[in-house]
Amino acid sequence: MHTHQTHIGTWYGDISSELFEKLAQVQILFCDVDGVFSDGRIYLGNQGEELKAFHTRDGLGVKALMTAGVEVVIVTGRSSRIVEQRMQHLGVRHIIQGEHDKLTAMQRILKDTGIKSEHAAAIGDDLPDIPMLTHAHVGVAVYDAHPAVQQRADYVTQQRGGFGAVRELADLILMSQGKLHQVLESST
Repeated sequence: MHTHQTHIGTWYGDISSELFEKLAQVQILFCDVDGVFSDGRIYLGNQGEELKAFHTRDGLGVKALMTAGVEVVIVTGRSSRIVEQRMQHLGVRHIIQGEHDKLTAMQRILKDTGIKSEHAAAIGDDLPDIPMLTHAHVGVAVYDAHPAVQQRADYVTQQRGGFGAVRELADLILMSQGKLHQVLESST
């Protein structure tokens, strides 16, 4: 027996109506940083300074989600003052750095916020992110994620990490919740 699955047209191509319905339930988004908000490369200077490039479109997506009532949480295995500064600038309240057990961190935040995993989405790019992605109701891999991560994801972005992948997911969440037009109107 073959079941027919309908698709919803988005800016990023067609997605299944099942995924669209799952995205509509998202109240909290867990994000890795390196390879998701950045392209995964780390620039080190002669004095030991560390540099990362963040895309402004991702920043706008994060702000739009929070404006629409979706919590955004950063969970990263590395610790960086740059990440702290960028995410504080965006207004992100939950910034967990230096955490290698991302699932435990995720479960702690869900407990603290009272949000159930059925309302969680997670986006990542490499093996340490898999437990977070598989625990979330919607697990998302960036376009250039490790193949093992892509295999376990509910959705793989069209955009690469550091080049608008977070914004793509934000747009899809807002679109599924019928809130994208509000964000567009308030930005123009």
